[in-house]
Amino acid sequence: MNTPELLAPAGTPEHLETAFAYGADAVYAGQPRYSLRVRNNSFKDVAALGAGIERAHELGKQFYLVSNIAPHNDKVRSYLRDLAPVLEQKPDALIMSDPGLIMLVREKWPDQPIHLSVQANAVNWATVEFWRRQGISRVILSRELALNEIREIRDRVPGMELEVFVHGALCMAYSGRCLLSGYMNHRDANQGACTNACRWNYKQVQHGHDQTGDLIATCGGEAQQVAPKEILLEEPNRPGGFIPAYEDEHGTYIMNSKDLRAVQHVAELAKMGVHSLKIEGRTKSTYYVARTTQVYRRAIDEAVQGKAFDMGLMNELEALSNRGYTEGFLRRHLPREYQTYEQGSSFLGTQQVVGTITDTDNQWLTIDVKNKFAPGDQLELISPAGNIRFSASIMENRNGQAMDYAPGSGHIVRIPIPADLPKTLEHSYLTRILPTGG
Repeated sequence: MNTPELLAPAGTPEHLETAFAYGADAVYAGQPRYSLRVRNNSFKDVAALGAGIERAHELGKQFYLVSNIAPHNDKVRSYLRDLAPVLEQKPDALIMSDPGLIMLVREKWPDQPIHLSVQANAVNWATVEFWRRQGISRVILSRELALNEIREIRDRVPGMELEVFVHGALCMAYSGRCLLSGYMNHRDANQGACTNACRWNYKQVQHGHDQTGDLIATCGGEAQQVAPKEILLEEPNRPGGFIPAYEDEHGTYIMNSKDLRAVQHVAELAKMGVHSLKIEGRTKSTYYVARTTQVYRRAIDEAVQGKAFDMGLMNELEALSNRGYTEGFLRRHLPREYQTYEQGSSFLGTQQVVGTITDTDNQWLTIDVKNKFAPGDQLELISPAGNIRFSASIMENRNGQAMDYAPGSGHIVRIPIPADLPKTLEHSYLTRILPTGG
């Protein structure tokens, strides 16, 4: 069985370090001027990109540069000029979508590996074969494909590397089919079964952000102040099915109302020879990167070892704040054992990050508090070396005074060291396991 590459997002150097610590084989990052969806991006200049690429190579890992806009003429004129110093840093591949820019890069740097972005929306084997003949080394397949369609592409174009998204908030990108109708009702508009979802009456919903940065609905007086170029939509006949939309200098992005989760399909994708499994999330928290990378790393390793799929991995991803999970288009009908994992609206997750470890000695863990927690709470320490669950019987502040609870961000507290503590706590997180319904 092929061992797929695990590809994680890197919006900042901290995300990069976290992804590699938890088992990613490669990361992707973008240039703001030439890449889509680059909010909260720290790789804003050649020096920052160069440092990220160098760090990846130090660790024996890969660094892919996203360069996937659909440029107007003014950006075509500046593209090669701005790209030249970046390519001197030797990224392992460019992720591109525009045929014109691909042509220009192939002419000037014929040896530079290029991966075709998902924005190019490759949905059939003939398209993949076309790009193979153009010298493209990998195609990131459309998010709209079913497993059997991916398998046919793999069989018909064996000489092309394939990459598939397996987790995250997914953009409802431009498509030859009606995505709203297809996604909401599983009816193909091109086959005469359109439900005219594009004409439904959507309303704007007051919203804020959850701990991973996703938009969530809020009550009237609780809405956070957010950027004017983001909205949350709701279709009146589907209450709770919120659709986020964002806008930046490159355009508008309408997102699926649910998050993709395909950890249950890792073994099958590996078996059919998919080269890379991709996690979305350049704008998400480092905790999101840690948790998703850890889970998918384990899923890949166990699949390659021939082990049966562990449903516990589904539960671990429930720990993350999410907007409900979906398999997207990978499978039309869910087996009964998976139906309980489908959520219909924003879901705060079963765990909440309560702090990070700043110091340790023979007796105490020192915690930089992020959210409220108290002695007696069920806790989980998430670390690259593995996770442990425990409960702290007591809590102190930095002066050794007993505390009934840690109030929240800005506080430093100490709790007793749990048993079986990992040797290194770098890139670790302390979470509180929420009560059922909490």
